[in-house]
Amino acid sequence: MSKPCTWCFNVRTVLSDIAHGLFLVTHSGLAMVGLAVATCVLALWLKPEWLQASEEKLFAWLRERQVLVSWLPENAAERATAMNVRDLPTSQAAVANWLARKYKVAPEPVAALVAEAQVLGKQYRLAPNLILGVMAIESNFHPYIQSQVGAQGLMQVMTGIHTKRYQAYGGNLTAFDPLTNLRVGVAVLADAIKLKGGSVDDGLKFYLGGDAVFEDGGYVAKVRAEQARLDQVAAGVNVPVQ
Repeated sequence: MSKPCTWCFNVRTVLSDIAHGLFLVTHSGLAMVGLAVATCVLALWLKPEWLQASEEKLFAWLRERQVLVSWLPENAAERATAMNVRDLPTSQAAVANWLARKYKVAPEPVAALVAEAQVLGKQYRLAPNLILGVMAIESNFHPYIQSQVGAQGLMQVMTGIHTKRYQAYGGNLTAFDPLTNLRVGVAVLADAIKLKGGSVDDGLKFYLGGDAVFEDGGYVAKVRAEQARLDQVAAGVNVPVQ
C-alpha cells in the first residue's frame, strides 16, 4: 500500500480551513444583516416619521438621477406655498397658528406667508403684522378670491391696473400665486404710503381705492385692530380668535 500524499493532505486541510472560514464569515455577515434589518424595522415602527423622511430622501435621490422618471409623480414640493410651523421663531409660529384658527385655513401655508411678511417688512420698512393685517381684512387668507371690481388674491390687488408689476413674475396669472400676490400687494401698499407722505393710515386708505375714497367704511380701523391683535399674539398674550 502506498503512503498517503503529504502535500495532498495539506492542500485538503487548507481548503477545508478556507471553506470553514468562509462559512463563518458568511454566517456572521448574514446574522449582522438580519440584525440590522430587524433594528431598522423596529426603529421605523417606533418612529413612523423616520419612514416618511426616508421615503422623501429616496424619491429625491431617484429624481436627481432621473431614475424611473416616468413612474415617479411630479415633485410639487418646490411649488407649494407652505412650510412647517415649527420652523418659525416662537412669536411668528404663534401668529401663524392664531391666524390659521381664526380664518379656518391650514397653518402650513399661513406659516409661509408669515415668514414672507417678515422679509417684505424689512425690505419696505413696514411692520410685518401690518402686512398680515391687510391680508386678513382683504381676503381672509383665501388666495383665489376676487372682488366685484376685479381685485384679486390675498392682497386684493387690481391685476388690470398693476399688470406691469406682475410681468416681472411671469404675467397676470401669477396674481393667484400667494407669494407673488403678497409681494406685489406690499409693493403697491409701500408706494401708497410713500405717496401720502409716509402716513400709514392715509396709505391704507389710498390702497383701498385711490383718491376716490373719501370714506373707508372702517377699513383702516379694521386693519389696525388686526395688527394690534397680532402684536399681542406675538408677545405671548392669549388673544381670542372671535
